[in-house]
Amino acid sequence: MHVEVDHPCVQHKLALIRDAETGHKRFRELATEITMFVCYEALKNLELEDVEVQTPVATAQCRKIANDVFVIPILRAGIGMLDGILELVPTARVGFMGLYRDEATKQPVEYYNKMPVNTDSAIYIVVDPMLATGGSTVAALDALKANGMKRGIVVCIVTCPEGIATVESAHPDITIYTASVDDYLNEKKYIVPGLGDAGDRLFGTR
Repeated sequence: MHVEVDHPCVQHKLALIRDAETGHKRFRELATEITMFVCYEALKNLELEDVEVQTPVATAQCRKIANDVFVIPILRAGIGMLDGILELVPTARVGFMGLYRDEATKQPVEYYNKMPVNTDSAIYIVVDPMLATGGSTVAALDALKANGMKRGIVVCIVTCPEGIATVESAHPDITIYTASVDDYLNEKKYIVPGLGDAGDRLFGTR
């Protein structure tokens, strides 16, 4: 399953981040802003617990997030989305998943994995600006389930039908949240129209 967040503010910022003339500073800011909007939608099913809060006037019956929230950026571009989620959920724990594509097999290979200690209430949020072929996302989800993940979602800025199909086939229980489902993958496995190389654009390495 996938959810495309078509809020006008998201779509306006998406137009700005796509622009080839947008520099890396503004690209990072837009990635953070779009992530916040998409995650706002993605996290609407978090569980809540009742709490009492003493205001300056009286005791208030309130609710707070009951889940442990684990944010898992896929290195390196996923780091560009981290601040957006932490603005919404400052108490979230952060794990990191490093993957590269083997030149011979074209399959993702894990080179780094540092995760929070799993808990029964944890919801994992896997973040990567672009879900293209879906190979890295599937590899990350495989590793997280092996680590004990019971509930997880994927948040990206743009994706495409091919990437969605790959993730849904391997992990039908995972919902993908995105600002846009773009047209297709080209022969170089870039999303069209996409964003270009999100990592290079985030960190000024293009």
